[in-house]
Amino acid sequence: MVVLFHVPKDGVGLSDPFVVRSLDEIRFWSRIMKEHSFFLRLGFRCEDTQLINEANQFHAMFEDIERRSHAYQADTDPQTIRQFNSEVHNAAAHIWAFKRKVLGLILRCQLPGGTNFPLLVDHVSREANYFRNRLEELNNGRLEPLPDAIIDENVFFLKIMADHAKFIGHLLDPSERKLVEQAREFSQDFDTLMFQAIDLSSMRPQSQTHPLLSQFVDENRVSVKSLRDFKKTARDLIEECRIKSIIHPLLADHVFREAERFLFILDMFDRSLSGMKVNKKEIMH
Repeated sequence: MVVLFHVPKDGVGLSDPFVVRSLDEIRFWSRIMKEHSFFLRLGFRCEDTQLINEANQFHAMFEDIERRSHAYQADTDPQTIRQFNSEVHNAAAHIWAFKRKVLGLILRCQLPGGTNFPLLVDHVSREANYFRNRLEELNNGRLEPLPDAIIDENVFFLKIMADHAKFIGHLLDPSERKLVEQAREFSQDFDTLMFQAIDLSSMRPQSQTHPLLSQFVDENRVSVKSLRDFKKTARDLIEECRIKSIIHPLLADHVFREAERFLFILDMFDRSLSGMKVNKKEIMH
């Protein structure tokens, strides 16, 4: 690991990019965590009152975090943001534990009749873990070297995108044969890209040459753009009630925003690899 920010005990000396990056991560991921709580609640049975109450509490918690994050500005005292990061890290750790508890209940067949896929619960728990790790890295002032960040971000997000395609395919009405087939094709495409990323990762550090990393990012960007466009079309059709599915409109928008997030990260990597001026402090893992 390489030091990005010096973090003295009194908080003095933290640079503005620490504040900007922290607020960006919290604003994006707190909304995602809030929506996860809503989606999980929708999938519980009516008799699962304790789980429903817990999901509601997490929804309120992250809604409050999201609201508070927008009250801070780029010139906020870094020590204040460091404390906020720690608080949000604690919330992310708790929702991760809740999600893993729910996954265990489902896999032990203790929630028969619920509609939360085990893979979906695992999926949202991986995102909570990613979020809390990011906050810890920010507060520690440490950033992975760019070649490692490129591989690790892609391994994580390619799996996320592959999962999204699978969820879409299973939540569309079976009579929407064309869209179901498109979702299946995206699932296979992103599974392949994910395994390629895992292979590149296992070949480290020898695989971390500029030409290989550049090709890796370029290939993934093409596929992510296609999936992003597919998600946007599906979202619009769902909002207009033009296709048959049991996909909540918010879920359709949710997965679209995550594809946009991945594309933003890939664009940052591409700019850096092409030699364009880029603030590498923004490229975090």
